[in-house]
Amino acid sequence: MVEERLPARLATPAPDFDGAPRTLNEALARLATAPRAASRGLRFVDAREREHFVSWREVARRAAAAAGVLAARGVAVGDRVGLVFSTGPSFFDAFFGALWMGAVPTPLYPPVRLGKMPDYDHRTAAMLSACGACLVLVEPRVDRLMGGVRGAIDPELGFLTWAEDVASDTVASSAGPVPVDAEDLALVQFSSGTTSAPKAVALSHRALLHQAAILAGHWPDSDEREHAGASWLPLYHDMGLIGCVLPALLRTADLWLMAPEVFIAKPALWLRLLSRSGASVSVAPDFAYALCTDRIRDDQLEGVDLSRWLAALNGAETVSMQTMTRFTERFAQYGFRAEAMTPVYGMSEAALAVTFASLQDPPRAVSIPHGSIAAGPDEKGDSRRVGAMQVASVGRPVPGFEIEIRSREEAERATVLGSGEIGEVWLRGPSLLRGILRGDGSVEEVVEDGWLASGDLGFVHDGELFLTGRKKDVLVLRGRNVAPDAVEEAVSQVEGVRTGCVVAVSAPRSAWGGDADRGAGGEELWILAETREPKERLGDLEVDCRAAVRAATGLEVGRLDFVAPGELPRTSSGKLRRGAARELASADGLQWAGEVSLVDRLRRRRAVEAGLALLHSRRAERGAGG
Repeated sequence: MVEERLPARLATPAPDFDGAPRTLNEALARLATAPRAASRGLRFVDAREREHFVSWREVARRAAAAAGVLAARGVAVGDRVGLVFSTGPSFFDAFFGALWMGAVPTPLYPPVRLGKMPDYDHRTAAMLSACGACLVLVEPRVDRLMGGVRGAIDPELGFLTWAEDVASDTVASSAGPVPVDAEDLALVQFSSGTTSAPKAVALSHRALLHQAAILAGHWPDSDEREHAGASWLPLYHDMGLIGCVLPALLRTADLWLMAPEVFIAKPALWLRLLSRSGASVSVAPDFAYALCTDRIRDDQLEGVDLSRWLAALNGAETVSMQTMTRFTERFAQYGFRAEAMTPVYGMSEAALAVTFASLQDPPRAVSIPHGSIAAGPDEKGDSRRVGAMQVASVGRPVPGFEIEIRSREEAERATVLGSGEIGEVWLRGPSLLRGILRGDGSVEEVVEDGWLASGDLGFVHDGELFLTGRKKDVLVLRGRNVAPDAVEEAVSQVEGVRTGCVVAVSAPRSAWGGDADRGAGGEELWILAETREPKERLGDLEVDCRAAVRAATGLEVGRLDFVAPGELPRTSSGKLRRGAARELASADGLQWAGEVSLVDRLRRRRAVEAGLALLHSRRAERGAGG
């Protein structure tokens, strides 16, 4: 007789928010009397490790001054304001200034990869249209790169170059923030857009304050310890803004900030900052922990002490057990504890956090046979078998959230699966979005009876959630569903391949172009990997990569192509865009490794991306026309 499995449901009781501010405007107003508002605040650290401090009380004063500047430009209550800033005080002037006057800030990512400007122009113009912005604030150093965006949007949309000292030199009004309702729109946060165009996620004041209170409640201050945070994450990303800034504001705590480009260039500065500041909480995507393990030398960490780092949150992309183990072993000599590594799961539609792994225990994982997402976890947990894929737990729901694993049929036919069965993750909680904004001003409802379909696949095991990938990214190979992460991680470990710079997709041979056999049927595994290896080394490297995939998953690679560093398309938060990579490769729009000069490479990429952007625009116009 088959033992009946319990439904795959997880829930954590809702927190008590009595006495907490109901809106971000109320939280800003409280800074005038908060006991620590003059001595705690934002501490900006540059590439030379110099610090610039702006107290929370000064943040509020500058916000009031910035609100006056925006009002003078005709911004009204409820208007959406686009923000294109890097990490610095000016971002906070604009962000909190918009909130202060009752407007809705919409952070957008600045251009950082000059070789991909056509794609940036197209995506940014689409985001401005989707959110219905009335004005775009741009910091001076990126303003000169925004010409393509200006040419692609409604000419009536205004741009304002935001001088770095505008808020500090402007006299702030003595009036407090404009009163708003908890259900009013507070933020338009764009999703990362890994499998589709970024979505304009509409988040209310209530949702953001619930999320900030949930996160702040994980690290309550005590007589022995006052918690502080440190982050290099982009402020246009939900994990950097909602996950780091808002809890610090709610608790009037110190937050140390470093620009993402500084971390990428010198990852050791992140660990040095954690040691110097004594920050107990810091969060990063999985690739950042791998980058630190691979690039930081011991001579860069002289005197560093990581023992006070209580929570190294790992989220925003697939969490690798191998990455976490390597990081822990590498930096244990500097006081880093295995218990500090904390896998998490979240999404912008939930205003960020959905589940947290234990803050007291090391990460745990189970294995899935042969990298397949058709089967549940291996009860024996034997990760040594050929093809076993280690899947890390992302823990239990944060307070107030519920999780269900449902079958992958259409919503009306979906059923709740049993423990250990893989399906789509559905969630319900106090900080879900109001909907998705459309360019015509309408809001698409995506929450059904209080539940949201995440688009992620996973299963519940021993009372914890395990994720196996994105629903749209599943590889269908010879009738078998395979998680691309298992393939990508295997190739990433091959010496000569850039760690975390691998894309695995399934495609028919007809999509390969060139001399591919266009008569072949079915889809095969196609791998794109970045490398700096010279052309004469690529043959041996391909042999090694194919062997690694075979050993890790039991799969045979149909085609494997090596591309130049930086060629694989990414989202604004650094996630690889598998579909876009496949599309570019099929159009011969990626620069293959070991070929032509950088200048020729940039010219070619711009031409291909401009053509693809035009194609997408025409498709969208046809769709809008019915």
